[in-house]
Amino acid sequence: MWDDAFPSFLIGLREGLEAGLIVSILVATLVRADARSRLPQVWTGVLAAIALALSFGAVLTFTAANLSATAQEAFGGVLSVIAVAFVTAMVFWMRRSARTFSGEIREKVTGALGMGAGVLMLTSFLAVGREGLETALFLWTTARAAGESAGPLTGAGIGLVLAAALCWGLYRRVLRINLTKFFTATGVVLIVIAAGVLGYGLRDLQEGGVLPGLTTYAFDLSGSVDAGSWYSTLIQGVFNLMPTMTWLQVVGYVGYLVVVMPLFVRGVKTRTPEPAPTTAQLSESPPSPRRRPAWVVPVAVVTVPAVVAGLVVAFSRPKPASSETVAVSETECGKGFTAPDTGRQTFQMHNTGDKTAEVYLIDPASNAVYGEVEGLAPGTTRDLVATVAGGSYAWRCVPTGAKAVTSATVHVSGGGGSVKAVVPVSENDLAAPLKAYKVYVDQGLATLETQTRQLSTDIAGNHLAKARTDWLTAHRTYSSLGAAYGTFEDFDQKINGRADGLAGGVDDKDFAGFHRIEYGLWHGQPAGELKVPAQQLAAAVVGLRKAFPTQDFDPGDLPLRAHEILENALQFELTGDTDEGSGTNLATVDSNLAGTRELLTVLKPLLTKESPKLLPGVDADIARLQKLLDSAHQGASWTPVEQLDGTVKAQLDGATGQLLEDLAPVPDLLEIRKSA
Repeated sequence: MWDDAFPSFLIGLREGLEAGLIVSILVATLVRADARSRLPQVWTGVLAAIALALSFGAVLTFTAANLSATAQEAFGGVLSVIAVAFVTAMVFWMRRSARTFSGEIREKVTGALGMGAGVLMLTSFLAVGREGLETALFLWTTARAAGESAGPLTGAGIGLVLAAALCWGLYRRVLRINLTKFFTATGVVLIVIAAGVLGYGLRDLQEGGVLPGLTTYAFDLSGSVDAGSWYSTLIQGVFNLMPTMTWLQVVGYVGYLVVVMPLFVRGVKTRTPEPAPTTAQLSESPPSPRRRPAWVVPVAVVTVPAVVAGLVVAFSRPKPASSETVAVSETECGKGFTAPDTGRQTFQMHNTGDKTAEVYLIDPASNAVYGEVEGLAPGTTRDLVATVAGGSYAWRCVPTGAKAVTSATVHVSGGGGSVKAVVPVSENDLAAPLKAYKVYVDQGLATLETQTRQLSTDIAGNHLAKARTDWLTAHRTYSSLGAAYGTFEDFDQKINGRADGLAGGVDDKDFAGFHRIEYGLWHGQPAGELKVPAQQLAAAVVGLRKAFPTQDFDPGDLPLRAHEILENALQFELTGDTDEGSGTNLATVDSNLAGTRELLTVLKPLLTKESPKLLPGVDADIARLQKLLDSAHQGASWTPVEQLDGTVKAQLDGATGQLLEDLAPVPDLLEIRKSA
């Protein structure tokens, strides 16, 4: 995405041009001084700087990955603030030095030529290395803010390639660029971007527990701003402005701009004339006799940073507690468990009993779950990975068909930050949402009964145009009851069965329900052929309404349907797979979305308790998808899926996919776990 790539593109272009200009001036100065034999020293220094920057980026990436979630937030926040400091210093330095840039570099080369190969190599290494380290740090920060690396890496790559091309053009004198104006303009943009990075970093520090005020919001526009829209995505990606920001973020963002921007703009007016360069002092120094092969130093300058980075990453990895085997059974639950170290740990769970079991690592005081293994067969061993902080821990073993057993509690001392745990949900917790949803479904079935009877009457009276309208109305009602599909049993096939898999396809005698009538209404079949299917549909709905109150509705299915309704919509409706001629798949998706919204409404109290940040994002996703669906129809006329513009179809698929991704945690958050 360009919104994620632009900040990295700008930093790659600017830092690449800065480093490239240094190298170009070094090379040009040596060439004009007839000191070409010293060029390998420059390129060796450049190679060492690149190796250092790449190694530094690897250390940042893999070291952060080994930290707990809270520590990652704090680590990222600190580095974001450091990145802002570096970028701020860089734009001010370049603003002052743009006009005297080449003269300063030539002076350094002049001194280096008289002091041997090592000094010239060090000069190029230090000149390029600073830009490389700044680029690596800023790129890591922007990638973390974007939540993905493809966009930032692509942007930085394009910026560096363009910078190299510009430097080559300047070196060959086929381009003329006013560097003062260039670095001034990009400096202004980078200051705005850096303000966003600072705001994001402060939020990370709040989430990491370093700074207070995490829940003290200056504004919360998540309910009125479409977080998935192109303009919202662009603003978030480039400027790191979010629909919801804390007071500390706002103060940091605005304060940085108010202080830094005027200082930068005011300083642009102060300019120093560039001293005329000279090469009269340069002369070819006799090359020192080679004491080693030419490839040794370049290989060394690449290998040493890589090896050091590898050692840093290796030693930063937490030592897993894989040597600690914990027993799982009715009689030995938790045997072998001792107080672990803080950090990310791996436990080997071994079922010593004769029944398949589930096992949870819990906080015995709140029953919150830190990690779990399900379906652990007798005699088998599986790893359970969990992050441990200071606190109390115990194991809960749940053998199939037996009573849950809780091990003795162990106490872990020390910090380790806060660890996210899932508070278990019981059938009793889901009782109220299930009751409310059953009322919704029962009311929907009553409406559906009336609508299908009207549809049958339309067809019996040969009013096929009206039947098409009433068919869509009734089918949308049924499609909005998606969470109850699992309890409709055989009625679903009678009411909404598909021709797929039937030997005779649409002509099969078992093809029944809404799609059978849809096929007939939109393929010119006479009312006489549709009369019986319409009567059968109405009868099936009556039967379902009578049976529904006594049908078994597993409470655990309720959160599962939050994801499955739209998953089916993406698989069957947005592909047009279920279209039998009406072209109303998007109307069905619209009804599926309404059913999902109703389901989330009854689950809202539990979801807010388990994950307060989940629903605002889901609401924004729903609003985005709803807006796209609303634009795909006028009145009762819907655009068929196959006639959608390619861009619109991609947007619908993308919006649905994003909503599914954000809904994916719901079943885990509200999973019923046996606690006693």
